[in-house]
Amino acid sequence: MVLKPCGAVRFAKTGTQKHKQPAVVRKRNYLNMEQQFEAVLTGTDTPVTGIVTERNGVYEFNSLDESLQLVIIKDEDGKWIRVSGTDPYLTGWVDELAEQIPGVINN
Repeated sequence: MVLKPCGAVRFAKTGTQKHKQPAVVRKRNYLNMEQQFEAVLTGTDTPVTGIVTERNGVYEFNSLDESLQLVIIKDEDGKWIRVSGTDPYLTGWVDELAEQIPGVINN
């Protein structure tokens, strides 16, 4: 099953200036709350920008150009692991994505 991002990203606004930092977007779902935020991964040639959707501890990154998908979770030892996504991928992306998750303390 391939999940697609809904593309809902809002940017924090202070006064009349719009900041580049994305606001966390919460959407109602019938079963649970979804959290979405923007993330950037280091590509081999250029940065890869995408939207991360969190559902019950599963974080799914989908690039805006739809060329990359990466799904990560924390295993029973508390380490971030890749459970799904497009190939090929860079192994450093797992830690790079985990570092961008708001409110999560990474070991």
